[in-house]
Amino acid sequence: MAKSKKLSGPGEVAVFMEKLDHPLKRGVEAIRLLVLAADRSITEHIKWNAPSFCFAGDDRITFSLHKSDCILLVFHRGARAKAGVGKEPLFKDDTGLLEWLSGDRAVVKFFSETEVEEKKKGLVKVVKKWIKETP
Repeated sequence: MAKSKKLSGPGEVAVFMEKLDHPLKRGVEAIRLLVLAADRSITEHIKWNAPSFCFAGDDRITFSLHKSDCILLVFHRGARAKAGVGKEPLFKDDTGLLEWLSGDRAVVKFFSETEVEEKKKGLVKVVKKWIKETP
């Protein structure tokens, strides 16, 4: 019996995106490309049944696609809580996109493809800042 070949992160994500049935699929793809373009060191794979982006081997930004009316992008610092994190946000978000859930966890919500387009510059800025501030 032949052993099936495990897909690479990008290959795994490509298959996932091909099969994705979500009303905002084009917005998901646009966000995915924006995040990957923000920093060449960002890689991707599937986590939580959605594309997730890693920096230096740790998950940092992950889609949550459970709702059909929006795209939720979760900004975090990996699978485990990090020591020394206070309740205050890690940094000041002058884009206003981040909704802080704790000192080192935030979300950005998109409700349409138009909104993705309107917020793309701010999103790239937030992604770059997040990568810089979450070593």
